[in-house]
Amino acid sequence: MRVTSLLAATGVLLSIAPEATAVAQQQARIHDIQGTTRVSPLVGRQVTGMPGVVTGVRGFGQARGFWFQDTEPDADPRTSEGLFVFTGDQTPQVAVGDAVAVDGRVVEYYPVASGETPETTPNQSVTELTGATWQVTGKGSVPAEVVGPETVPAEFAPQDANIDKLDLEPQRYALDFYESREAMALRVDDARVVGPTDAYRALWITSKPEQNANGRGGTTYTGYDEANAGRLKVESLADAPFPAANVGDRLRGGTEGPLDYSRFGGYVLEAARLGEHVPGGLQPETTRPQGRGELAVATYNVENLAAGGDPAKFARLAEGVVDRLAAPDIVALEEVQDNSGPTDDGVVAADETLRAFTDAIEAAGGPRYQWRQIDPQNNADGGQPGGNIRVAFLYNPARVSFVDRPGGDATTPVHPVENGSQLALSSSPGRIAPADEAWRDSRKPLVGEFLFRGRQVFVVADHFASKGGDQPLHGRFQPPARVSEEQRVQQAQAVRGFVDEVRAIDDEARIVVLGDLNDYGFSPALAPLTGALVPLADSLPPAERYSYVYEGNSQQLDHILVSPAITAEYDVVHINAEFADQASDHDPQVARLRF
Repeated sequence: MRVTSLLAATGVLLSIAPEATAVAQQQARIHDIQGTTRVSPLVGRQVTGMPGVVTGVRGFGQARGFWFQDTEPDADPRTSEGLFVFTGDQTPQVAVGDAVAVDGRVVEYYPVASGETPETTPNQSVTELTGATWQVTGKGSVPAEVVGPETVPAEFAPQDANIDKLDLEPQRYALDFYESREAMALRVDDARVVGPTDAYRALWITSKPEQNANGRGGTTYTGYDEANAGRLKVESLADAPFPAANVGDRLRGGTEGPLDYSRFGGYVLEAARLGEHVPGGLQPETTRPQGRGELAVATYNVENLAAGGDPAKFARLAEGVVDRLAAPDIVALEEVQDNSGPTDDGVVAADETLRAFTDAIEAAGGPRYQWRQIDPQNNADGGQPGGNIRVAFLYNPARVSFVDRPGGDATTPVHPVENGSQLALSSSPGRIAPADEAWRDSRKPLVGEFLFRGRQVFVVADHFASKGGDQPLHGRFQPPARVSEEQRVQQAQAVRGFVDEVRAIDDEARIVVLGDLNDYGFSPALAPLTGALVPLADSLPPAERYSYVYEGNSQQLDHILVSPAITAEYDVVHINAEFADQASDHDPQVARLRF
């Protein structure tokens, strides 16, 4: 949806200074329009005869237009010399290198998501011209500004709530630097890819190759104050094949084009010229097999796995379990859908989905896994509508036994109980506090009681609430509000409550809490758990703690934590998140437990 700040009839007239309501035509240069803040001082004005040279043309989609740039910049580093001319669904009849004189109306375009308005969206605006006419007056050129390791400030953004109207400080803040170059031609040379090519012909590079670099070529999100300012999204304006790039690949030579802004990732280099794609040789990892006396426990988000889905996906996920994870003894799965997948037909059973997956694992040369899970109430656990995603256990009966105890269902809470001289579960499998408000529209944790070589271990499989609704890192509200975090804190507290119940009966109990917790090791959402359990990721250097790549940041969403009675060797097995071709958007991880 495209909305401008001039749609007064729909109640979304924004950011117009009183003196800017006049419609008299005004001669101006681009830097006069861009001004020293994010919002143009001339918004609402009609401007005429603005000179510049075309630096990029978008000739596809519903947001067509062209970028042009003044060849006579002013001396103020805060004012951009570039501007986008929006032509809607009409392809503009201009070419890169055309010298133009443009008339049009200045607007601030806020890219909004469904349910948002320009007033409520957290996204920044783009200063544009609409209703434009132009004359081609000749030819010209504008050299692209080179962005290198020291160009963009490391500090990401001002911390002043709404940064819309703050004076830009491009030498201090990364977001201000990019805004001061909005619509200008930029170039990044020999850029390293830090976010793989997605389904929308986009990838992420970094201009700061040393910034929180991990060993596989990515840049890791290690704290809320480490947003990694060198990250920049890249799309292509060319009607040509787009490279299928993995993390660690390079774009050799210059990647060059005007700088745009999108709600999908923030500032984006709209490349009129892409550097040559040079593969970095990144390969999927393989972990070692567990020893005879080691219990291997893994977690794997299989991304909306449903019976009747693509057989190739089942085969690739199965190969990951067998060959990459070395057939763990227990696998906690997240995002297992019901038998009818996203069809919203009241089906909640997932036996066909799990049978198809375990069949695929056996066909890949793995063991004949058995499974345990609990069907949720229909449409009560969030995720893809109709899919009824849930967590589930796979286990290898040749190596480990599952202790079945009746009574577990979608609504009955599980508790630890004393069973003679031994600790037991009131039901196995069972769900933790399923009626608690913490699990509203979210997956409920599944607890199972296992025996390995006669020794008892309790495993809690989790898939905490998503980050949907959080404000973006690149938005106009700084620091961004992480509204979804509150629910995950509550969920962690509920799981911690169960852990405390277990340890109140047996302080030496062996407990494993694992899964897609949808938050970072440094997040407050993990604090209730790390207060009682050992986060195995802490055995890795901070830059190596990641299982997911989002907007060019390698980040840790999946976790394995254990009680102090357990020692373990931990491995994040990178097979998906860094690659353009993925079986899932998450990397699995495995812990080999010794007790």
